[in-house]
Amino acid sequence: MTTTTTSSSIDETQQAGLVLAKCECCGLTEECTEAYVSRVRQRHGGRWVCGLCGEAVKDEIARNGKKIGYEEALSLHMSFCKNFRASNPPPHNRSDGLISAVKHLLLRRLDSESPRSSSRMGKQLVRSHSCVPAFDS
Repeated sequence: MTTTTTSSSIDETQQAGLVLAKCECCGLTEECTEAYVSRVRQRHGGRWVCGLCGEAVKDEIARNGKKIGYEEALSLHMSFCKNFRASNPPPHNRSDGLISAVKHLLLRRLDSESPRSSSRMGKQLVRSHSCVPAFDS
């Protein structure tokens, strides 16, 4: 069923049992079912942890040669995320950060243009033969 208004889509979301869950490590917000949220919380000691952070915790355990437990690895990852967010605060206006990134990419692309790129345009593809024999005659 397709909805045409915002209010009806909100009603459908609530009827479907979807909730917004925010990762306690990185702050990512996901829309999930309540059942999924409860399974993830059980798996992570009552904390909501997104899939990416969950994999990072597993990697932390593997990197330490399984000498640390899950709770300690989760604590290490959470402190890493906290320090990372503190050192790189989000832009005041999120669209400014995106605009700045696109501008940076475009400027890099313009700076990397070389004379050889114009010579590529002069070359044409030459067909040696066709896959279909009827076209070769």
